Amino acid sequence: MHLVKSLNLLLISALCPFALLNAKDEDILSKDRLKQFKLSEQQVIEDSAKLQKDWINPITITYSKVDGEITDTEKTVISVNQPIFKSGGIYSAILYAKANEKYSNLDIDLQRKEMIRKAYNLLFNIHKTDLEIQKSQLVLKNAQIDIIRKKEQVLNGFLDTSYLDNAILDANTAKKNLADLKYQKKELINNFNNIASNDYKIFKLPEFSIVSKKQFMDSNLNIMKSKADIETKKELKTMTISQYLPTVSATYDFTRNHGNSSSNIVEKEVQNVGISVSMPIDVRTFNDIESSQINYLKSKLSLKTQKLEEENFFRTQMQKIETIDEKIDITKDDYKLYSSLLSTIVEEKNAGLKTKSDVDTLLNSSKVKEVELKIFKIDKQLELLELYAKLKK
Repeated sequence: MHLVKSLNLLLISALCPFALLNAKDEDILSKDRLKQFKLSEQQVIEDSAKLQKDWINPITITYSKVDGEITDTEKTVISVNQPIFKSGGIYSAILYAKANEKYSNLDIDLQRKEMIRKAYNLLFNIHKTDLEIQKSQLVLKNAQIDIIRKKEQVLNGFLDTSYLDNAILDANTAKKNLADLKYQKKELINNFNNIASNDYKIFKLPEFSIVSKKQFMDSNLNIMKSKADIETKKELKTMTISQYLPTVSATYDFTRNHGNSSSNIVEKEVQNVGISVSMPIDVRTFNDIESSQINYLKSKLSLKTQKLEEENFFRTQMQKIETIDEKIDITKDDYKLYSSLLSTIVEEKNAGLKTKSDVDTLLNSSKVKEVELKIFKIDKQLELLELYAKLKK
């Protein structure tokens, strides 16, 4: 009964919501990393505001002074040439700015999510390496017990020395593996410290559960970004067409002459207000419009491709998780078997039929299976993390 409860606890994450235990998933990132994302978002706002005003021409102020042979000229000219109708181009420019802002913000969300995914991937792997170290230590204990057992059998003439050599080689392999794992943990911690806001021991491991395919596709950041790209290309296409259509502009000129009263200038100030209609005749018109249309069509195809890739990614992750679940079931059966055998071996040891080393070997093997269950739990969470990294908050 205790065994069943302990195994269920190992897999309790499957019952938790698809969210982090921490208040905010981005809390794991350092302040500098978060500040970079914040500045990028502010930059997007400013760039979008600028784009929305791009159709507004600047007011030009010109001051000139000319020393002539007969008269001197000194004047200031203020001129305005502002389009008020561009065959739909003004409205499209505003819509383009908004679509581009949405696209840029989604790109930042993806970058932030990828950074969070990287941090939690490292955190999971640090804890996984801890478990791998525990497993390696248990394997090494069994290897050392096997050396003692083989040594006694060789000295008593029951085995050839080659068996002892193999046992020693197995123990040395376990020692080297343990040393490698300890280095890997240090490397993972160093990489984690590059992006994390605190020591890895401060953070709780997040717990995820499986989402449906519909939830994954509806909240997928890559798909959202592709849709935003379509809107951007659509408005850009309209803007491109409007560039070659008639444009109505309001014009205003104000000239102030700064000559003295003895000059021959009749009027000190001159103002002109008018309306102008212009339309460019460019041999590249068709090519430019066709190119923007092709970009728009390509963005639609990119969305289809992105959806297909995300569907296959989801399918692959589900298959990986199914494989891990199968391994968990196999390991649970092995664990139960070892526990059953251990009870029998302990009874035989108490009866003098088995040695303490036999009990220790089986006990270590049982503990190995228990550690493997915890490792598989982390493996499952790592696969779910890959799904989480693609979803909008």
